[in-house]
Amino acid sequence: MSAKDTRNLRGGERARFAKPKNTKGTFLRLIKYFGRYTWTLVIVAICIIVAAEANVYGTAQLTPIIDNHIAPMVQNGRTPEAWSAFLGAILRMAVVYLIGAVCIYIHSRLMLNVSTGILTDIRKEMFAKMQKLPIKYFDTRTHGEIMSRYTNDTDSMREMVSQSIPQLMNSVFRVVSVLVMMIILSPMLTLITLVMLALMIFVVKSLGKRSGAYYKKRQAALGRANGYIEEMTEGQKVVKVFCREDKIESEFAVINDNLRQAEAGANTWASILMPIMGNLSYIQYAITAVLGTLMVIAAATGNYGALLTLTVGQLITFLQYTRNFAQPITMMSQQFNSILSALAGAERIFNLIDAEPEVDEGSVTLCNARRDEGGSLIECGERTGVWAWKRPAWIEYVETGEQNPDGTPVMKTVEHPEELIEVRGDVRFNDVTFGYDEEKIVLDNISLYAKPGQKIAFVGSTGAGKTTITNLINRFYDIQQGEITYDGINIRDIRKDDLRRSLAMVLQDTHLFTGTVMENIRYGRDEATDEEVIRAAKLANAHSFIMHLPNGYDTMIVDDGENLSQGQRQLLAIARAAVADPPVLILDEATSSIDTRTEALIEKGMDELMNGRTVFVIAHRLSTVRNSNAIMVLEHGHIIERGDHSDLIAQRGRYYKLYTGAFELS
Repeated sequence: MSAKDTRNLRGGERARFAKPKNTKGTFLRLIKYFGRYTWTLVIVAICIIVAAEANVYGTAQLTPIIDNHIAPMVQNGRTPEAWSAFLGAILRMAVVYLIGAVCIYIHSRLMLNVSTGILTDIRKEMFAKMQKLPIKYFDTRTHGEIMSRYTNDTDSMREMVSQSIPQLMNSVFRVVSVLVMMIILSPMLTLITLVMLALMIFVVKSLGKRSGAYYKKRQAALGRANGYIEEMTEGQKVVKVFCREDKIESEFAVINDNLRQAEAGANTWASILMPIMGNLSYIQYAITAVLGTLMVIAAATGNYGALLTLTVGQLITFLQYTRNFAQPITMMSQQFNSILSALAGAERIFNLIDAEPEVDEGSVTLCNARRDEGGSLIECGERTGVWAWKRPAWIEYVETGEQNPDGTPVMKTVEHPEELIEVRGDVRFNDVTFGYDEEKIVLDNISLYAKPGQKIAFVGSTGAGKTTITNLINRFYDIQQGEITYDGINIRDIRKDDLRRSLAMVLQDTHLFTGTVMENIRYGRDEATDEEVIRAAKLANAHSFIMHLPNGYDTMIVDDGENLSQGQRQLLAIARAAVADPPVLILDEATSSIDTRTEALIEKGMDELMNGRTVFVIAHRLSTVRNSNAIMVLEHGHIIERGDHSDLIAQRGRYYKLYTGAFELS
């Protein structure tokens, strides 16, 4: 990706192309996940060692078989006793190799269980962390890029845990064991092997460093490509409507070419490593064979000392060890590349797990309540329709009106006991300033209030800050300046889960989950009975079309409600808010996908839903806000007009022009 392309990426995407910080630290962190499988790994290690030693010991049997059995039979003939001894030696070798094969099967099967278990733990940790991340995290990353961490990155980790690490361990034990046996057989030939080994290690280190960098780039580029594909797949209708096929094809070509370059770079260095290592091992084998043959001849003539002589059996065994010595080193280099690829994916996974969670410093909670005979609120477990904020005991420091000798005010401590405050829906903005980016202010010194039971509407051009206000009420984002209070309590003091349970939102872009219609409506309140769900559907005027579905409320919804119309999906979203039965309701273009006839049919139901609740309405269709208690006209982050419908019409300002069609919203 060019520097220009990188500059054009959003901040979260630029971070994905940054050089990973600590590959070693990532590996050590990954090792911690093996803790719960300690005894299984002990068995795996034993099996790997036995399998490696069985291979080495089985090869060592070639020397006695050739020198003690085959050579004598060639010289003296095949007597029954010699033949029986030869078959016995072959059988012992076969048993050794069989033990090694069984151990390989056991450790492969166990490591498969370990790898799937570890990935299950990691996926659980990732998913649990996702639930704690702020909305901002998802706003700055594509869904496909996040999904890539669950698929591509975890799959590369699975291969590393189940295959690469066991094979690497097996190779290490084999190399060490073979080296010991080679020294025992011939120190002189072993010295030649070690020289070639040093050359192989240098090659592996040099090429591994280059391929590792490309593997890290490949994982990042793969995530970006997946994100783009997922985004374009979801927006395929929009693409076709605006004839953007050629545009997105050219954009994808750039992204795909970046992936190709990273993929080609990684595979190029990984691919040339095997042939180079193979050819070096052939050169080593040829040199060893020539020198070994000379040493066998020397042994036959008796012209040299014991260090420079070999038997035929020892030479054949040594040559076999030479092949066995080169093979695990080559395998180690191959697995090294797989491990680098997996660590690149693991680092991206840990970046998600380590992402800064949504901060929640609130201590005020939401609870069900009832009134005693004296009219005081009492917390209760059952749902009564009365909600209360439960504020724990707290200490306040207030001025006494006196001053210290240095002129500072004298403070006193006031202890407040635990108290219950009825949830009424009194929401106020006091001099609120906010921007998604601190350099670009969206709301500038906004002040407004919504008294309990009032319906407050926001109108204005796109980007004026209407939806931002509702995001701030939910604390999807925190304000930079000012204060937002809910029943006199700063919403920063309310625990976020409880704050959001007291609110229900109907968004313009609805989202339905895979499940039945009943389950999707009940998503607003898990404990709602079937009767309450049906009552909520009737309230939203969704009951009629639901009963015309193939299985009524048991009809399955798939693929975000593709088997329903946009208007029907919107009605289910309204029913979901109705079953939640919260004290505050937020309607963000809630009827935008409903035709005027359907809107008229559900207007009564919506009025009943809004009755007694504080309601915030965002609408471009001004007919839906006429009966609001107050209408706020926003422009460039400021409230330029406020009042009810009659007041604003009388002002003959922006709202008047919007309502009469003299000015259109953009």
